[in-house]
This record gives sequence, structure tokens and C-alpha cells, in this order.
Amino acid sequence: MFAYYLQLGLRSLRRNPVLTALMVAGIALGIAASMTTLTVMHLMGSDPIPWKSDRLHYVQLDNWGPDQPYSEDGRPPDQVTYRDATALMAAGKADKQTAMFKVVLPVQPENTQLKPFRALGRATYADFFSMFEPPFKYGAAWNRDQDAGHARVIVLGKELNEKLFGGQDSSGRTVRMDGIDYRIVGVLDDWNLRIKYYDLTVGAFSSADEFYMPFTSGVDLKRRSSGNNSCWKSPGDGWDAYLQSDCVWIQMWAELDTPARLADYRSFLDSYVNEQKKLGRFARPLNNRLLDVNQWMRDQKVVSRDVQVQTGLAFAFLLVCLINTVGLLLAKFTRKSGEIGLRRALGASRREVFTQFFIESGVIGLSGGVLGLMLTALGLMTVRALYTSYKTVAHLDWAMVAATVVLAVVSALLAGLYPTWRACRVQPAAQLKL
Repeated sequence: MFAYYLQLGLRSLRRNPVLTALMVAGIALGIAASMTTLTVMHLMGSDPIPWKSDRLHYVQLDNWGPDQPYSEDGRPPDQVTYRDATALMAAGKADKQTAMFKVVLPVQPENTQLKPFRALGRATYADFFSMFEPPFKYGAAWNRDQDAGHARVIVLGKELNEKLFGGQDSSGRTVRMDGIDYRIVGVLDDWNLRIKYYDLTVGAFSSADEFYMPFTSGVDLKRRSSGNNSCWKSPGDGWDAYLQSDCVWIQMWAELDTPARLADYRSFLDSYVNEQKKLGRFARPLNNRLLDVNQWMRDQKVVSRDVQVQTGLAFAFLLVCLINTVGLLLAKFTRKSGEIGLRRALGASRREVFTQFFIESGVIGLSGGVLGLMLTALGLMTVRALYTSYKTVAHLDWAMVAATVVLAVVSALLAGLYPTWRACRVQPAAQLKL
């Protein structure tokens, strides 16, 4: 019977092409508006590394001044000092750990046809690569001994390797940066991060790192971080004074493989801060935090309030479109009262009439979903063109494709419930004429 009712529904839609087009277009526009904003919000807030996000924890210590908190809501600073980062790294209490900061260095290519340019990179520790798992195309990361030895080694991102060496295997070769030669130990492949979750201090959609170098070698350059640098009191004069100051400019991550290890590390942080209090530091109450990847993204409001409001407004627009669809379906089914009365008089039950028109509503929803899917893709293209920072999250994935079609069909079915119920209430005697 389903095939028969489906055939009846298609015939009915073809008999009223203008009304059908209005209903399909209304659903498609509502679906496109809601799914465009929902897709952006979904991809912005989705887990970037689901197989281990609960084991990667961002370290926060509240070393801020005694007179005022770092933030009004009581959150500690979103970075740590060099003094604390190196102390935590030396203690080695985590299963894996890394401290990092952003660096910008001038590159002097060996190819004379290329002019010198500036590249954005990251000074970090060897554990960064096993913690965050960027894919390697050539070579591998440096090791912990090279961290300790301040080795002049470097890992290139794919784009920088293509620019300098035409995409060839450059491992073992050297690249000159700021007058210093670094030996290339590895080259990354495409690392398609939607959110730069390991460093949210300068924005979730900041530019990808073009190279990676040992943290110790980065400090040897005596250059301040190219990211955020925050101080609650003057750091004093000179590089050494800056390193020993309470300025926060370093991101610190710890990988803790079990809840027991997390509890132990939390206790270690508390003990460390209490020892520092005895030295006259950390004047504020104990306020250490260890947030996993998803908690850290929520804390930093990766999905902003504006995006949430836009998504809510888009779904409100979808509701308006569905109300209009209800009105159109009601008008359509009311005009078919005579046909319904005849079917009832010939023995069709209310359930059969309900099924027929419910299937017709589903066909409208499916048609609106297909059109809405195309409009959603167009909407996401517009988002990428207007907001370049959203280019990594303005893409449809299979989950959103399925959600778009399902939402369209379910919406149309819900919109068709009342008109279909009204159609079932038609009395045969009132419609038949002698």
C-alpha cells in the first residue's frame, strides 16, 4: 500500500505545481538557514581528537597579582610563566607533557629566486607530536635528548616545505632562519584541524604553524612570544629578567592516561604551588585547573554566544516556514474534501486516509530536504567567502548531510499532522450529493 499511496501523493503534487513549489521552497529555505548555522556550530564544538581528548589536559596556575583576579569570573590565567613551565617539565610527572609558544622568524631560502620572508612557527617539546598526532610525510620528530641539548633541528609544515623545496623530501637538509641553520628532521603531511585546539590563546581559527622547533632552541633566540604576553607587574629589564618574571606567555599540556594519574598530577600541582607560596609567589588562593580538550574549548568559548544566537534565530525561521507549510497543506487538503468524502464512502478508513496524506507530506519534506541540502552547501560557501576564519568549519560532513534530510522530512511530517488529521475528520455524508 505504501507504493500506492506514494503514487497518489506524487500525482497530487503534480496537479498543484505552484502550491507544491511554495511548500518545497519554504521548507528548503528554513532547512538551509538552520542547517548552515547548525553545521558551523557543530564543527566548531565537535571533539577534535576524540580518541584521546579525555587524556589531554591543559594546565592553568593562578600566579596573578593579589589585588585583582585575572578574570572577573575567577578563572586563572590561560597561560603559565616560563619559570613554572620549565619547572613542570623538569619534574616530568605526566605521562607526556609539552610547553610551547609561538615564534615568528625570517626565513632566508637557499633558492635565490625566493625572497626572504617571515614564517609563523611553534617552539615546543618532542612530546608535542605524540600527544597531538600530526601526520608526518617525511622523517619524524626530534627526541627528548635533542630537547635537552638545545639542538638546532626543525620540523616543517607541508606548505613551507613545498615553498622551500617544491614538496620533495627535505629531511636531512638545512633551512636558514634568522641567520641560524636548522637541520630538517621531518616534514608534516596535511593536518586538517578544524580548530587549533592546542593553542586557543590567540583564537580558535588562527593560522596554522609553518614550522616546529625545540622549545629550548626557541628560548635561545631571546625573542618574546608572538602570541599573547600578559604581566600583572613589570617584568624588569632584559631577557633573563623576563624569563624569571610572573608574565604568562607559555601554553602547557599534560597527557594523563588514567583517572589515577590525573588525580596524582593534580596533587602534584597543588604541592608545587604551595611550595612556591613559601617563596613569596602565588599570593592568590589555590586555583589550579586541569581541563581536558573539550572542557578547554568550552572554557575558551570556541562556540561563541553569537553563533548560538544565530543558530537559535535560524531555527526560529524554520518554525515560521513550517507554520506557513501547515497553512498551505491545510488549504490543499481542504480543497480535496470531496475526494476524501468519496473515498470514505467507498470504504476507506480514517487510518488509510491519514496514511495517504501523511506520505504526501513526507514527499514534500524529502523534496524540500534535497533542495535545502543544496542551499545549505551554497550557504556554507557564502560563509567561507565572507568569514575567512570559518573556512575550516564551514563544510558539510556526512553527519550533517543525513541530519539535513532527516530534519526536512520530520519537519514536513510534523507540519502535516494537523492538516492530515483535519482531512481524516471529513464526513462522507456532508460531501456526497444526490
